[in-house]
Amino acid sequence: MNKVRHSEYKKNNMATWNEVAPRYHKRWASSNSGPFQSTKKLVDLVMVEKGDKVLDVACGTGVVTKRLGEKVGKTGYVIGVDTSITAIKIAKKINNKHNLHFVNVDAEKFSFKEKFDAVTCQYGLFFFPDAKRALKNMKNSLKETGTLGISVHGHKDRVPFFGNILDAVTKYIPDYIPPGTPSLDRYGTKKALRDEVKNAGFKKISVRDFVFKFTPGSFDDYWTNYLRYVAKPIKEKLNSLEKSQRKELKESVRENTKKHTKRNGIIEFPWEVLILTAKN
Repeated sequence: MNKVRHSEYKKNNMATWNEVAPRYHKRWASSNSGPFQSTKKLVDLVMVEKGDKVLDVACGTGVVTKRLGEKVGKTGYVIGVDTSITAIKIAKKINNKHNLHFVNVDAEKFSFKEKFDAVTCQYGLFFFPDAKRALKNMKNSLKETGTLGISVHGHKDRVPFFGNILDAVTKYIPDYIPPGTPSLDRYGTKKALRDEVKNAGFKKISVRDFVFKFTPGSFDDYWTNYLRYVAKPIKEKLNSLEKSQRKELKESVRENTKKHTKRNGIIEFPWEVLILTAKN
């Protein structure tokens, strides 16, 4: 991604997250369902202890940060960093413990004087246009014996919550995802994730594969909530479709969900999550 597109993408991405952060927190981050069942596993795998200093990159509204704070206790502390001002405000409001600190900063540009025992990043790496630079920052922030912990979504074929809609909608809106936008599943295979982290200089890399269940309710619940919580630019594209096209799109998505729909009409999606740990 060239510098102009890089800059434009980051500006648009920040605007999107400032808009969706409250809905994202309500719908996803504050729950322990779907992909956020992985939060505890990520924190457990980095094996932080009482008194540790931890950096949580792309902390969002502070879900991982909060759990890390419980682990490090009163003698340790956790710093959560994110580019979204709105997300940071929410994080500060709901996580007012003395050992939790939140900073509005770019993952590709941050620099801290202190070194951390662990650095975590849940569902953020795939958003960074220059992921290698962000990983280098994480590496430079770790102690020599420090641990990195990263969670990402699996390939879209193994995350049908997204895949069912993307496979259908791109037939009607080819630029549904703007050109140059990093894909949510760009690190959706063990090899892709491991290679990126290895290229940043990390060692003793381990990638674990987890599959969680997520039930969005009936198809109408799934479709209605997707439209309700999606970002404004995406919503505008969907609203630009002719009425007949929207109807066709909805039916295409419905068809895609059938193999995940139980006899009682409730959808049960599998949701693959990859969690990587590595040493500095």
